[in-house]
Amino acid sequence: MACPLLKLLVLVGILVLQVIYNCKATLIVDEKDEQRKVSEVMWEITYDPPKLDMNMSTVLNVSLRIDHITKEDLNDIRMVQLKSERDHVAWVENGTILLRSAADSSVPYNGTFGVVGNFLGQTNLFVELVRKNGTTERVPSSNLPVIVKRQPRVIDHVFTGSVILLMSILYINFGAALDIVALKQIARRPVGPVIGFMCQFIFMPLLSYGLGHLLFPDNYELQLGLFFTGVSPAGGASNIWTVALGGNLTLSVAMTTISTLAAFGMMPLWIFTLGRRIFERAKLGVPYSRFAYSAIGLVVPISAGLLIQRYCPRFARVLVRILKPMSVILILFIVIFAIITNLYLFELFSWQIIVAGLGLPLLGYCFGFLASHLMRLPLADALAISVETGIQNTGIAIFLLRFALEQPAADLTTVMPVSTAIMTPLPLMLLMVGLRLHARSNQRNEGSLIAKDDTNPSINPSM
Repeated sequence: MACPLLKLLVLVGILVLQVIYNCKATLIVDEKDEQRKVSEVMWEITYDPPKLDMNMSTVLNVSLRIDHITKEDLNDIRMVQLKSERDHVAWVENGTILLRSAADSSVPYNGTFGVVGNFLGQTNLFVELVRKNGTTERVPSSNLPVIVKRQPRVIDHVFTGSVILLMSILYINFGAALDIVALKQIARRPVGPVIGFMCQFIFMPLLSYGLGHLLFPDNYELQLGLFFTGVSPAGGASNIWTVALGGNLTLSVAMTTISTLAAFGMMPLWIFTLGRRIFERAKLGVPYSRFAYSAIGLVVPISAGLLIQRYCPRFARVLVRILKPMSVILILFIVIFAIITNLYLFELFSWQIIVAGLGLPLLGYCFGFLASHLMRLPLADALAISVETGIQNTGIAIFLLRFALEQPAADLTTVMPVSTAIMTPLPLMLLMVGLRLHARSNQRNEGSLIAKDDTNPSINPSM
């Protein structure tokens, strides 16, 4: 008797589970059908103007027209809203849209709204449905592109022109300072330059790309600014810091020269490959022609410097003597002028930007030193490679971003090389102070040992 009863219970259990499954499937289908009925609104959204291009701290009116509204559409809709994807860029004043309860396809909705330009950037306005059950749904094909820029100023043109002029003069100096004989000698045993090249143009671009994705997953402008900083060649200040820290100056100058020349090929390579993915996600067109003009604009001064070295050696020696001061002046000018003329950049500063600006050079220093140590290079060479890896030519990054990108992308991306330029010297200053304190401590210890030896009574060997 127990066995048939058990079979009956199992059969009943299976039937109950089957009924529950069928009911659940029916509810899911009904829910999907209901959602489909609500989501399939055949509205035609029209904006006037079709695109907003505005300045910061301004308000522009936009007219909105919604056609093909039916009574059925309003059965489950409690409210319609005009919203912005990024309120910190631009937002809509009184964006609630009240539709007529007796609306039909012959009575479109017409309304005018004020759009406030809050800060630099790009965003989209869109129409959103609010259902009676509290859920929301975005109406497809209802985007209105909005671009918020800064009001153009004379000082901005002065800054850009000054950077172009100083960069040209600096690269003439680089061409005049190229030591072809020294480069040939280094080429015979290029262990240091090869390590420096790998660190500068393999590790740093990948590091900047990874840091950008980690710290700014949804901010493509900052990703682009950090990436441009990472693919830039070594900065001229690396030679000065190498001397201050006791590194190999000859190796540093050679690596700076090689890095600068290699940048003409490596920067476009990275920008048009890995950097292109950031451009696509940011919905920015890759400015191929402007990058080409920038490369030509840097090659011409170097060629002029080589001609001066060949035909005017006395003048070339003068240019070589002022190379380091010119590098320092350029870096200080760009950083200070960029800060003064673009104080708004500090409104963009966040802990992520500070960490990125400090992390990129700091990790570059550590990786360059570690790679040199693993290859068993002398300490002076390791210091030169470490400094060369971590110090980026932020002037080139700022120049390319300013020249190649349209507003507001040019302004938004500049914040990263400016942050990097400010943070780059901090680890080196701490290291230099630590080395000086360590050297003084050793001198004091040696002095105390000598004094102690002098106070000891001498032993008379005759006794």
